[in-house]
Amino acid sequence: MAFDYKKEYKEFYLPKDKPSIIEVPKMNYIAVRGKGDPNDENSEYKNTIGLLYGIAYTIKMSKMGDHKIDGYFDFVVPPLEGFWWQSGNDNGIDYSCKEDLNFISVIRLPDFVTKADFDWALAEAAQKKKQDFSKVEFITYDENLCVQCLHIGSYDNEPATVAKMHEFMARSGYELDIKNPRYHHEIYLSDPRKCDITKLKTVIRHPIKKI
Repeated sequence: MAFDYKKEYKEFYLPKDKPSIIEVPKMNYIAVRGKGDPNDENSEYKNTIGLLYGIAYTIKMSKMGDHKIDGYFDFVVPPLEGFWWQSGNDNGIDYSCKEDLNFISVIRLPDFVTKADFDWALAEAAQKKKQDFSKVEFITYDENLCVQCLHIGSYDNEPATVAKMHEFMARSGYELDIKNPRYHHEIYLSDPRKCDITKLKTVIRHPIKKI
């Protein structure tokens, strides 16, 4: 049976719909950077998703080809995630100014995938799919101490969940620590193309520090 990160690491991918404090370890990701309103039909954001999954599935299917990855095990491709920020805004996201958003779209890499394996996947995907994958990066992100909560519903209704997170954070003796390179973080557990908007599940995570 394929290893499923959502099931094996529920504390990171399936939190409750009540805020909690969590220590997040260092992880490696496939990443693409961009800017602009993610809801725009021709936005940079929408164009990044195919690039990320193209590399993720090239790595997953490497067992079928000549490239052998040390320590490889079959896995379910982890969910799409995004780091978001706005220049000069240290309080999270201003949802009324989405055109000012900066983002790093990411998919988590299994720990056995090295930078050399990633470079192979980049070249392999470009050759097989006849597509430019030069925007895709291998990054390591150390998220550390965060407050997180499961948000259920439209992305536009996230501010209510964020407010609950910040209230819990303050009561627990922490303060917000959103500043480069610590960002508003979302993990998308639902596919908006297939799920009713009122049932969308998104993990929201904010970096914090002890007061």
